[in-house]
Amino acid sequence: MKLKEDLNPFLLQVLHSIIWVYSAVTFLPWYFLSGGSQNLSRAKRVKARPVNSTPGSPYRSVNSVHCLASVLYPGCDTLDKVFEFAKHRFKERDCLGTRELISEEDEIQPNGKVFKKVILGRYNWLTYAETYLAAAHFGSGLAALGQKPKSNIAIFCETRAEWIIAAQACFMYNFPVVTLYSTLGGPAIAHGLNETEVTHIITSKDLQSRLKAIVLQVPRLQHIIIVDDKPTAWADFPRGVTVHSMATVQALGAKKQNMSKPPNQPVTSDIAVIMYTSGSTGIPKGVMISHSNLIAGITGMAERIPNLGREQDTYIGYLPLAHVLELSAELVCVSHGCRIGYSSPQTLADQSTKIKKGSKGDTSVLKPTLMAAVPEIMDRIYKNVMTKVEEMNRVQRTLFVLAYNYKMEQISKGYSTPLCDSFVFRKVRSLLGGKTRVLLSGGAPLSAATQRFMNICFCCPVLQGYGLTETCGAGTISEMSDYSTGRVGAPLVCCEIKLKNWEEGGYYCTNKPNPRGEILIGGPNVAMGYYKNDLRNKDFFVDENGQRWFCTGDIGEFHPDGCLKIVDRKKDLVKLQVGEYVSLGKVEAVLKNCSLIDNICAYANSDQSYVIGFVVPNQKQLLALAELKKIRGTWEEICNNSEIEKEVIRVMAEAAVGGKLEKFEIPVKVRLSAEPWTPETGLVTDAFKLKRKALKTHYQDDIERMCGGK
Repeated sequence: MKLKEDLNPFLLQVLHSIIWVYSAVTFLPWYFLSGGSQNLSRAKRVKARPVNSTPGSPYRSVNSVHCLASVLYPGCDTLDKVFEFAKHRFKERDCLGTRELISEEDEIQPNGKVFKKVILGRYNWLTYAETYLAAAHFGSGLAALGQKPKSNIAIFCETRAEWIIAAQACFMYNFPVVTLYSTLGGPAIAHGLNETEVTHIITSKDLQSRLKAIVLQVPRLQHIIIVDDKPTAWADFPRGVTVHSMATVQALGAKKQNMSKPPNQPVTSDIAVIMYTSGSTGIPKGVMISHSNLIAGITGMAERIPNLGREQDTYIGYLPLAHVLELSAELVCVSHGCRIGYSSPQTLADQSTKIKKGSKGDTSVLKPTLMAAVPEIMDRIYKNVMTKVEEMNRVQRTLFVLAYNYKMEQISKGYSTPLCDSFVFRKVRSLLGGKTRVLLSGGAPLSAATQRFMNICFCCPVLQGYGLTETCGAGTISEMSDYSTGRVGAPLVCCEIKLKNWEEGGYYCTNKPNPRGEILIGGPNVAMGYYKNDLRNKDFFVDENGQRWFCTGDIGEFHPDGCLKIVDRKKDLVKLQVGEYVSLGKVEAVLKNCSLIDNICAYANSDQSYVIGFVVPNQKQLLALAELKKIRGTWEEICNNSEIEKEVIRVMAEAAVGGKLEKFEIPVKVRLSAEPWTPETGLVTDAFKLKRKALKTHYQDDIERMCGGK
């Protein structure tokens, strides 16, 4: 932020003095009581250490040096037991909430496109007791429809209360749940259903047409359960496939169920979930996750969030439940008596695409205290807010910058800033409801600039985590007191992490000042392997002590306090013609902070000496640049304009220098995309990770043009 020079130096000094003097006078007593030095020492304390002095020795949390944690509550060693425990302990608490739909209408945009807009009302809640009963009846109904224990059942549905009710029902009756992203293409859906030999699938009215398109490719499918309360006309499925409503199945189950426990209850080693990855590198792989794997994972995550389970804790669920980050987060919440209010990326905030102007988005109504987000979403918030800051008048802009810098300095010393929080950042904080106390970031690395912004402007810690589907999303999470950036925290109490030498990339456990290498995660949270995919199962192994490990392919570095930093990824490294290695992920992470760029995919091959880039530009910023250069035309014409491409390359080069990229890492050619990359386009995953293989195919003609046919 270089806005200070916009103001008269005298006025700047006056504003600076007002903030400092008022803060000192008003909050001096509070400073002595806040324990800033204690907070700072807590942030800097050693959080994990190697189990022995041998190079490459596993690191463990200081809270689990002698024994890794694997169970949340004594005797609750399967997910159905955890849910039953929660039902008894939090019986009358709100559990799952859904907003009522008041009205829905089509809104025609100036470009002729039609957007669906909604007005939503209050949240309606099911208590823990009601949620448990709904799940028990549904599980009994599925059994009555012929679903057998240890036979796979699929959930192909958006994130909503019915998703988690269905999953809990399956956990009770020992039906392994096959999760499929609602944005997967037809071939990927058919592949998952056929590979797992599914006969029953749970879906929604909005997705049934996509299911119909591939149902003839899934010959074993017999029963389709639609979760909506009042389904509209059902699709006409082929003979032999029966469609049911969730309510009908629950009613059937209520008649069949007796008060005794379901037969064939699961044991710890039984498969709970077969989770299909989002397929960033090709055909999705099904990861087999046992009950004990998931319980170990959520045990580790829960330990890192202080005071979890307070009655007022509310989590907002909007990320795909077919993704391990969202599923694990919601299981953590349910196991601790938190309530979960459901949302979607299109209705999350007042300004979201489906919210009718003048009505409230979900965060404004729910006011969550807990939230998980992928970096893509936080990057968008950061850029949108900073664009509005740039549009402020000079006095407002300078006040914001002064407050921002002041707070950044104070939190680095362990102090909070109630004055700035109340008067400067309150409006930004209200974008997420105004009560958020913890933000969990996962799915991909979060840039330092975005993490610092979220810490400061949303007035809550951002816990950056690292994990994979193969480790139940559990690996590391940073601590509440740690405001450092660029790191993902120390190992969770459920696992240990070691680094393996990778000679080709020059990463060794003996590197100075910090050990580096491929990240290997071991512990009870490591999954059972890939479903029917022995070739890929080489990434898993069991050591001489019986510990199960997963080789992540990510390159990490351990800092002296035991925190991990992700520094590279083996698959993202490309050796250029000149012999230099380029980390594509590093290039993208630096350039995504550029206000002109909404998304970027860097590309290079070993036959060339340079990097190229595919860019989704920020429409507002690019149109302003085009206006400045007196370049006119449609949005597509502007994106294809060679002069605009040169300007984007120039801006990217400036950002690259500021981000300390080497000259050979800076893209020298660029292709601008007029269309954003969304999960629906198939170019990014549901967690908004780049699908490099799909992007390469999509831009193959451009690659040949920019790389001389290579």
